[in-house]
Amino acid sequence: MEDNKTQIRQGITAHVIKTNSFKTDLIAVFLTTKLSREDVTKNGIIPMILRKGTSTIESQEELNKKLEEMYGAGFDCGIDKTGDNQVLKFYLETIDGKYLPQEEDLLKEGIDTLLEVVFDPKIENNAFKKDYIASQKEKLKILIEGRKDNKMAYANLRCQEEMYKDTPYGLYKYGYIEDLEGINEQNLYEHYKKLISECKIDVFVSGDVDEQKIVENISKNPNIQKLNEREPIYNKKDIEFQRHEEREIIEKTDVTQGNLAIGLVVEGLGKKEKYTGSVYNSILGGSATSKLFQIVREKHSLAYTAASNYLRHKNSIFIKCGIEIENYQKTLDLIKEQIEDMKKGNFTEEDIKSAKTGIISVVRAIPDEQDVTITYFLGQELAEVKMPYNEYEDRIEEVTKEDIQNFAQKVYIDTIFFLRN
Repeated sequence: MEDNKTQIRQGITAHVIKTNSFKTDLIAVFLTTKLSREDVTKNGIIPMILRKGTSTIESQEELNKKLEEMYGAGFDCGIDKTGDNQVLKFYLETIDGKYLPQEEDLLKEGIDTLLEVVFDPKIENNAFKKDYIASQKEKLKILIEGRKDNKMAYANLRCQEEMYKDTPYGLYKYGYIEDLEGINEQNLYEHYKKLISECKIDVFVSGDVDEQKIVENISKNPNIQKLNEREPIYNKKDIEFQRHEEREIIEKTDVTQGNLAIGLVVEGLGKKEKYTGSVYNSILGGSATSKLFQIVREKHSLAYTAASNYLRHKNSIFIKCGIEIENYQKTLDLIKEQIEDMKKGNFTEEDIKSAKTGIISVVRAIPDEQDVTITYFLGQELAEVKMPYNEYEDRIEEVTKEDIQNFAQKVYIDTIFFLRN
């Protein structure tokens, strides 16, 4: 399975992932743009507005009706943050036409429908519909406020915000409540037009499909034809930031359990070392056999949860632990001990083997889900690399204990964030 790319025009790319593993076809459109404080909230609300209707599909109810007529096609949209970019995501899933009672070109209809949703929205008086704006601003406000509902996820998010403060990655992907009052139907529509004229556009189709026919369907679509060529404006490389001396930030709120998040910076990495980072992270806290899980959680019973996540695109690792508030210092000291043990090489070949097995099993599972496969290839597209699954596995297998210990020397604690009562 591979990503077969065709440039429709500069800044607009069609991707066909041919697979016969599914009875569905999945279409996805991604609009990638720079994360910026000025535009992050406007971008956050745009998918919510676009799903409300198009020039020919009058409302969200009409869109739902059309999807039902397409044998229950599924539609979804949202926002993501990839490196220092904000990605607006739109998906439409249809049954493969071969499995219908009478074979029909349901895929073309799905492509046309999704492209109409994204690029031909419902407009009144050269603006978005006013009543749509008010209702969707309220929904976005609830979504932004809801980030505090999951306290562990909130602590991890706040750690990232503090660590990357005053850089694009420190921005919350959905934006900020204080921006909502200044957004109206006119200025949001003007922003939308600017966005689709400047952003990187990627259209993915996954399924048992005819590649040439799909590319032709996309390139001849009137909503694609009306788009201008562009030198897309997005961050191809992550923006450097100056790491801090180890610092501690404590935030108090109404919680019964403490939530500890630790941001680690990895400095001076080469491209190949990023694969070493995946193995390092798995041994430290990325698996059920990791040091954090086995020592902090199981052996010392200091944490309800203890894990770490490696962000390759940011050269950083984030540790998260749910703990009793009075165990804060004990837990922090024990975590620091595990980080030091990695520097000293206090891990075994069995630890390395287990880490590699876990990583490779995840990589091998990517083709099992169409949306995961598309996300994998989008990440490669934005990073401007091409890495087949088997080559990825080879890079992981090549990692040695010496590589991991050398990687460990480049790991520094930047930000310690503790959410407590």
